[in-house]
Amino acid sequence: PKADSTRLILHAKAQDTVLHLAAEAGSVEDLELEDVLKIGYRDIRCVESGGPEPGVGCAGRGVITSINFLEENGAYD
Repeated sequence: PKADSTRLILHAKAQDTVLHLAAEAGSVEDLELEDVLKIGYRDIRCVESGGPEPGVGCAGRGVITSINFLEENGAYD
């Protein structure tokens, strides 16, 4: 799985990934920071990048897409 690393911090099931939400919305440009960022235990900000199905593509692409999205939308400010 590429979307369960924040599950325990959020006390919930795995959250939707940036790539999954971008696919539903049409592109990553159609997303807002609030769509992908969830607040968990002790105010930890959580985002799951996601990636392709195993054996289909490069998981690094999901990480790069997510980091660029977060930087462009001020997540690190």
